[in-house]
Amino acid sequence: MRHDDRVSPGSGAGGHLGTVRLRPLTARSAILSLLLGAHPPSATVSDLVAFGRQVDINESAVRAALTRMVAAGDLLRDNGTYTLPERLLERQRRQDEAMQVPDGPWDGSWRIAAVVSSGKDAASRVNLRRSMLTAHFAELREGLWMRPDNLSWYPSDDIADDLELMSARPEHDADHLAHHLFQPGRWASVGHTLLAYADRVSTARDRLTVFATVVRHLTHDPLLPAELLPDDWPGAALRETYDAFRDEVIREWRRS
Repeated sequence: MRHDDRVSPGSGAGGHLGTVRLRPLTARSAILSLLLGAHPPSATVSDLVAFGRQVDINESAVRAALTRMVAAGDLLRDNGTYTLPERLLERQRRQDEAMQVPDGPWDGSWRIAAVVSSGKDAASRVNLRRSMLTAHFAELREGLWMRPDNLSWYPSDDIADDLELMSARPEHDADHLAHHLFQPGRWASVGHTLLAYADRVSTARDRLTVFATVVRHLTHDPLLPAELLPDDWPGAALRETYDAFRDEVIREWRRS
């Protein structure tokens, strides 16, 4: 399928739906989707072969993917059981956190994190940027990160000395600033497209493809206060739909 093709229900995994990119479902991505959604994130070969059948991936493809994933460090194998390594456990933690939304009051203040370190190597700069994005901050200009102060967040030890933290109430309209930094309307538009597609797909493989995209999209939810969200914000609906799908998949898998 070419990168500019659209996906329609039953057409197979991978492609575009409007402006939404659906990554092709490989044996590797199916295995990771399952384990990232499972608690504990572990399974035997027979478990994973059974899951492959569930999503129309043959046994040889599953076994080949497991061999490659262990060699690449994407899975750990111990006594015939496959588990996630630490870096993917961290990804699972982020994915789990994306299912939660802040529900406390917001007093209108914003958190500002100014980068005060200099002369850092490229890897340290990349780590700092990744950490701020993971914390749902956006960069107003180079080295100045902001977000509404509605999350309980403190920098990890590896970046704490690189930042000076402040709190302020911007003089500009908060809605305008949130739109400029986070573009919540664009996130909502993609979310509505995913909900519509999730409601239409029928095959197990296509459903897993779209819900893997849903959970990736949720990890990029800016987690803005309700006061700064569009009226038709789809965050809650996406989480409810994904939770129901995950529970169904895990239930069917455990039963097989």
